[in-house]
Amino acid sequence: MLRVALPLLGLPLTGTAATEEPNQEPGSPREPPPGLALFRWQWHEVEAPYLVALWILVASLAKIVFHLSRKVTSLVPESCLLILLGLVLGGIVLAVAKKAEYQLEPGTFFLFLLPPIVLDSGYFMPSRLFFDNLGAILTYAVVGTLWNAFTTGAALWGLQQAGLVAPRVQAGLLDFLLFGSLISAVDPVAVLAVFEEVHVNETLFIIVFGESLLNDAVTVVLYKVCNSFVEMGSANVQATDYLKGVASLFVVSLGGAAVGLVFAFLLALTTRFTKRVRIIEPLLVFLLAYAAYLTAEMASLSAILAVTMCGLGCKKYVEANISHKSRTAVKYTMKTLASCAETVIFMLLGISAVDSSKWAWDSGLVLGTLFFILFFRALGVVLQTWVLNQFRLAPLDKIDQVVMSYGGLRGAVAFALVILLDRTKVPAKDYFVATTIVVVFFTVIVQGLTIKPLVKWLKVKRREHHKPTLNEELHEHTFDHILAAVEDVVGHHGYHYWRDRWEQFDKKYLSQLLMRRSAYRIRDQIWDVYYRLNIRDAISFVDQGGHVLSSAGLTLPSMPSRNSVAETSVTNLLRESGSGACLDLQVIDTVRSGRDREDAVMHHLLCGGLYKPRRRPIIPSFGSHVCHQISAQIHIM
Repeated sequence: MLRVALPLLGLPLTGTAATEEPNQEPGSPREPPPGLALFRWQWHEVEAPYLVALWILVASLAKIVFHLSRKVTSLVPESCLLILLGLVLGGIVLAVAKKAEYQLEPGTFFLFLLPPIVLDSGYFMPSRLFFDNLGAILTYAVVGTLWNAFTTGAALWGLQQAGLVAPRVQAGLLDFLLFGSLISAVDPVAVLAVFEEVHVNETLFIIVFGESLLNDAVTVVLYKVCNSFVEMGSANVQATDYLKGVASLFVVSLGGAAVGLVFAFLLALTTRFTKRVRIIEPLLVFLLAYAAYLTAEMASLSAILAVTMCGLGCKKYVEANISHKSRTAVKYTMKTLASCAETVIFMLLGISAVDSSKWAWDSGLVLGTLFFILFFRALGVVLQTWVLNQFRLAPLDKIDQVVMSYGGLRGAVAFALVILLDRTKVPAKDYFVATTIVVVFFTVIVQGLTIKPLVKWLKVKRREHHKPTLNEELHEHTFDHILAAVEDVVGHHGYHYWRDRWEQFDKKYLSQLLMRRSAYRIRDQIWDVYYRLNIRDAISFVDQGGHVLSSAGLTLPSMPSRNSVAETSVTNLLRESGSGACLDLQVIDTVRSGRDREDAVMHHLLCGGLYKPRRRPIIPSFGSHVCHQISAQIHIM
């Protein structure tokens, strides 16, 4: 077991043979058993997990040290500091051991480090913003990646034909196209690490980050197709092989998305029945999401697209089914795993660059690659944006195009793919590895360092750090219904029409199937508005010095249905509390009947939230404010 685990984690096998017992020759005398030892050093039995824990500890301590200086972290992205730390640690290990002991293994990266980052991104992705810009995201992800891959590969081949690349770089057109396919894709890990610190506006971020997630299918197909053509030889490639390559693009992308949606359905359906076993709810979220990733990887589909669609598709139903404590556990565990994985990735990238035995240098290839990826990225963004702006209501201006062109970062995905190349089939692998390392370091360090000053200099609109107010939400829903109605009247089935149809389908079928009955009733808009207003004003009341009798304080029950309001049947079940906010709900525990308990909860909530604050001078306008907001909701609906 240890021999299998160590290479997967990128750790050496030295010393593992010491755990194997030597073969005894027949007839030889047996040595007497050793006596009882007071202390025994068993390093080889815990080497693999101990080193993994040690690397994570070093990375975590490094993050703590980095953030001790606010000035440093405000100027230098954390990813740059981690890569530099990896270079230092790799140099120390190389100087002590005389060889590079550790590196970023492709198996470790794709199976263990990448899934939590992508799951965190997909699960907490703003779905409304994502689908509003889905056309632009798909254009940049599919057309843009194909453009960058073929133009970069063909330009590098032309550079070699012009004699600007050394003759020792033995690569043909297919080899350069293979290298272009892996070096042209925007990396989600690098984009997430850099853009989250820049805080650009939501539309710009979702377009670049969505492109980095969805271009995985194109990258996987191009890489596998070009790699197969290189192994077959250009003379043996038939016309049907090109058709299979085009068809595989749809199979890999649509298949990966389908796998993710199937597991999202299973996850939502499973959490519907976990009311009595809340403790396993976070486990189910991580387990089924990871199963979606592994299933897509096993079927040679887009695993990144699968786990993205799984997180994006299940969150609405899972969040409604699981408890508040489970939601908190899922959120912080997911964020912790993603942060640890991202930290280890950048640190191992720096360590891997120290191993000079796996790369060879050619200045013409390195400089040509840097120039072409920047030039063709900018040219592709300009051309595609011009086409997209003909159809967008809010066009992307020139400043947005500059940031998108400059934000095409490369990262660990390109490095892991170039390491997987077969040196016997691709003789120029060592040169491609060196070029990939330089490109990754240049985009993450140089562009990462300069993108924040560039954004400030161009005065790019920044992200607004506040949740939408009730007034904004009401106006947004109003305009959605108006636009859907206009499209229906004129007979044009556009985006708003289909979104309205999807919401009706979801409300009529999916929500009733994938949500518990109590959770589905809570989704009523009027009661949801009242619930949120009551929570907000209760918290405000306590902050202003209100007295709360219960230690549970602000832990209010789930909102029951409208049919459960029966004040006269529960009046004698409630006692008057001394709190102006009526937050003491312990008395309801004495109600034995389920229906009476539900009625008691509603009566207590209405009594505490509506009537008492109207008689109190602390919050005089709460009752009228709630009635006004609910009346506004009813008027709009």
